[in-house]
Amino acid sequence: MNNIDGKLRNMTSIFICKDEKILMLFRQGSRVANNLWVASAGGHFEKEELNDAKACVLRELQEELSITEDMLHNIQLRYITLRYTNAEIRQNYYFFAELNNNIKEEFTSKEGNLVWFDKNNIINLEMPYTAKHVIKHFLKIGTYTKALYGGIADGQKVIFTEMPEYC
Repeated sequence: MNNIDGKLRNMTSIFICKDEKILMLFRQGSRVANNLWVASAGGHFEKEELNDAKACVLRELQEELSITEDMLHNIQLRYITLRYTNAEIRQNYYFFAELNNNIKEEFTSKEGNLVWFDKNNIINLEMPYTAKHVIKHFLKIGTYTKALYGGIADGQKVIFTEMPEYC
């Protein structure tokens, strides 16, 4: 039986979209997701961000791509995933946003190489486990809704459930 001691890894990511393209990062030199395609920007929560995923993703976006909130619109938390791996529970908060039309699409990152991909071609990229399932779900269902989805990884797939707000 696995020793589950409650160790957590909290991370956030943002996929930046423009027209029919999504900006992806080929991350290099990372200890968590190395030599894989990941979202445009993302990373681990700082202590003061633990209850504010949007603050974390905006900080990471500024640090990694020099993109500020005013350069985007429709910034929305769309997916929260849970995965148990390497004796820790990994919580990922996935945001999607649109790049404003007046912003040039040319960005650089010290984390790796950035490339704009057509949405129809993105699914073939090698990505971290839950990110790949988020993109699959987003392209099939999420792009047509404004819903927030929760996903639990079971080793074979990620099972997504719409998370409606209720009292």
